[in-house]
Amino acid sequence: MAQVILNHDELAKKVEELKKQGKKVVFTNGCFDLLHVGHVRYLRGAKALGDVLILALNSDASVRRLKGPERPLLPLEDRLGVLAAFEMVDYITAFEEDTVSPLILKLKPNVHAKGTDYTPDTVPEKDTVASYGGTVATVGDPKDHASKNLIQEILKKYGPQPA
Repeated sequence: MAQVILNHDELAKKVEELKKQGKKVVFTNGCFDLLHVGHVRYLRGAKALGDVLILALNSDASVRRLKGPERPLLPLEDRLGVLAAFEMVDYITAFEEDTVSPLILKLKPNVHAKGTDYTPDTVPEKDTVASYGGTVATVGDPKDHASKNLIQEILKKYGPQPA
């Protein structure tokens, strides 16, 4: 099995090779902290947009900045390991920044896919993607699922446990 977890430089070389082969490269990103069916549908939808799907995961520090000090529940290494096993994910990497724009500029994927909580006009990286001629797409089912809601449901059902 080919190596799926790559650093940014390795990934840039891989994307260049894939594009030379005429492959359509799709890129997506997120925290993917506590996985749920919405994540699966989102990744399947993104993969359907092209030949190769690259997933960039927020680092633990980045997740904390976005979601608060209690997150992530699963450390980066665990999230990388689980998502690297998904059949629709061809390559996976992590990023530290608060925005994925620098990585998008480095890779220049054909398509940048985001979930349905965005529209193509509200995707934060749309100008970055447009700057090199890429396209933006939204995929997945309606945003009816969220890790935050799942965490709240678990706490409601099981509550704080005595030490």
